[in-house]
Amino acid sequence: MSNRRSVLKAAGIAAVSSFAFRTALAPSPASAAASERIRLGVIGIGPRCRYVLGGMLKHADVQCVTIADVQSTRREQGKKLVDDQYGNTECETVNDFRRVLDRKDIDAVLIATGDRWHATASMLAAEAGKDVYSEKPCGITIDLCRRLSETIQRTGRVFQAGTQRRTVANFAQAVQLAHDGKLGKLQKLHATVYIPEVNTTWLPGQPTPDPQVCDWNMWLGPAPWRPFNQDYVNGRWRGYHDFDSGARLLDWGAHTIDLCQWANQADDTMPIEYVADEKGVTAQYENGVELRVHFLETPFGQRPGWVQSLGTCPVRFEGTKGTVEVGDSGGIVMTPESLGSGLPELPKKESGLDVEAHSRNFLDCIKSRALPNANHIVMRRSHTASHAAALAWLLGRKLRMDPKTETFIGDDEANRLRKRPERDWA
Repeated sequence: MSNRRSVLKAAGIAAVSSFAFRTALAPSPASAAASERIRLGVIGIGPRCRYVLGGMLKHADVQCVTIADVQSTRREQGKKLVDDQYGNTECETVNDFRRVLDRKDIDAVLIATGDRWHATASMLAAEAGKDVYSEKPCGITIDLCRRLSETIQRTGRVFQAGTQRRTVANFAQAVQLAHDGKLGKLQKLHATVYIPEVNTTWLPGQPTPDPQVCDWNMWLGPAPWRPFNQDYVNGRWRGYHDFDSGARLLDWGAHTIDLCQWANQADDTMPIEYVADEKGVTAQYENGVELRVHFLETPFGQRPGWVQSLGTCPVRFEGTKGTVEVGDSGGIVMTPESLGSGLPELPKKESGLDVEAHSRNFLDCIKSRALPNANHIVMRRSHTASHAAALAWLLGRKLRMDPKTETFIGDDEANRLRKRPERDWA
């Protein structure tokens, strides 16, 4: 048994129990003394971050004290969100996140920059003694996912990836069916992702703004230098290789492939073979289970025949005795229906509860120093599997991977693509 599997099992993460449902529904403390609050800094505050931060601010034992963003408009939007929550004007704003890391009074950071910054900012935060909640994808290369995981392990910080479906009751219930053997022997897992894309037509250069309005050098960070264009900073960076993760396959794959990893009790490993075609990627685990990654045109567009009306990020687990399908609708579809006998009733789906529960798990682990539901080991393996699937599509050939070394067997080009050059931005 590997050291990673021992750690995961000791933390109660390699198997699902009723704890998963208690975590998903755990109440926030009604109040907390100032000395007991976790002091939070925010790094990057776009629309996604405002959604996640809104869930975090519902917990009485967390206090957001500073917002860092390279854009002045977003800094002010973040400050208003926090100040409105607390009824004061005390939230600090800075354009350089390193000033957040320098503060000794900050316990943890929420990182919700673009993909290009997630791993670098997370590693710098861990080295500065901060616990980290990072939006996904947590690393835009296999190498960065490895380095981030090793940094968290070495520094002993608490790390939570923003793959919040690990803390959502209907997903946990579907995984429990697989782990309890009610599906029989697992045979095939289905994940869904966007159709991958790599945009090589760069936007035209525009005059670079004043750094106090938008610090373009800091926006780019480790990514290669490109001329400024306002559309990038407005959110149109997705699909551009320099800024994005795995040809956009990780946008959903970081969630759906991760859920399949969880169902297969593969949090300490990953598939060993990846073959892409026009409609998706087929991967094989060493234990014989097949993972099929389906390409979807849009979140609600054309779908494979197995998908029910389950909302976004649907997955399906097939075994010799039954199947289960689950997605963001909050519901679950079981065949046969008798699989649901004796299972607890699922809570009503409510907007924001997934992030609220996932951040609750993070805050509780800051206090206990336990591994969160979407910890660095979980992130490393599911993200690496997602990157491998993306590379199989990009290269157009079968790839074989050694899960122990996270390297491709007999394919020098694929191994070179495990990392990217990093610009000196400091």
